[in-house]
Amino acid sequence: MMIQSDFEHILSTNDIFIFDMDGLLVDSEPIWKLVEKKVFGQVGISLTDEMLRKVMGFRLSEVVAYWYHYQPWPNADLQQTEFDILVEMVSCIQSQAVAMPGVYELLSFLDGKGKKMALASSSPMILIDAVVDKLAIRKYFQILHSAQFENYGKPHPAIFIHTANQLNVSPSACVVFEDSINGVLAAKAARMTCVAVPEVATFDDPRFSIADYKIANLSHLIS
Repeated sequence: MMIQSDFEHILSTNDIFIFDMDGLLVDSEPIWKLVEKKVFGQVGISLTDEMLRKVMGFRLSEVVAYWYHYQPWPNADLQQTEFDILVEMVSCIQSQAVAMPGVYELLSFLDGKGKKMALASSSPMILIDAVVDKLAIRKYFQILHSAQFENYGKPHPAIFIHTANQLNVSPSACVVFEDSINGVLAAKAARMTCVAVPEVATFDDPRFSIADYKIANLSHLIS
């Protein structure tokens, strides 16, 4: 667990803070679950919340491929399935998305301290743009980077390494905030300090022990 002195330490020793997006900055995981259940249900796959946790942190193309290999459906057009999910997600984000607890306070705090911030998400850029504009947080980030531009998605570290490269800093100088196991694995593989912020259902998952710190939500850092 992270305590206040831990946060003060990383503030004093790091100037670069990288944020995941879904489930960390925006309360989009319930939206993802609803949309995925709907779209995959239309091709005959019935998904539970537990099943969907297996693909948290995956790129959308990887999610579609995962469920197709799990249960192939007839006359499959995987690109069309991706498109259908994207259309639903953009609509739902624009109408329903809200920030996770502590997001505005932490971003404002780090900005006031002169820290550089980046957003590195597995979601396609169209969803990243929809979220940062819906939440009005675009101004805080020097870099918005999507794993759609990488050869490999999380848990591969490419997205975080290339985000650091774009900021002209060493990966070891960066702090990553992540809510998924795959994201934590990617951050640690990139040799970055990682703060895990798991959802309630997975908070006690022992796999999060590889993170440097773990907190219940971002508001704990500046309370």
